[in-house]
Amino acid sequence: MKLKLARTTLKAKPKSIELKKIEDELSNRSIFYFDKDNSHKELKEMIEYFEEKGYSVYMREVKYGLDDNEYIYEVHIIV
Repeated sequence: MKLKLARTTLKAKPKSIELKKIEDELSNRSIFYFDKDNSHKELKEMIEYFEEKGYSVYMREVKYGLDDNEYIYEVHIIV
């Protein structure tokens, strides 16, 4: 499964990342930011994937502007 990481600028296109790559990076960091273009279903599947492997996962929406469409998803994956 591929997910889109949060954009670094407003006009940039989001970069994709595989679940395996996220799992490999857990030794370096535990917080990931995902773009609003990801479906809620995809993010739920990612959460279930890591919970089945014994991780604790917390997800929330982070607003970065006044518009309702200006948000990203913040995901904490704790070993």
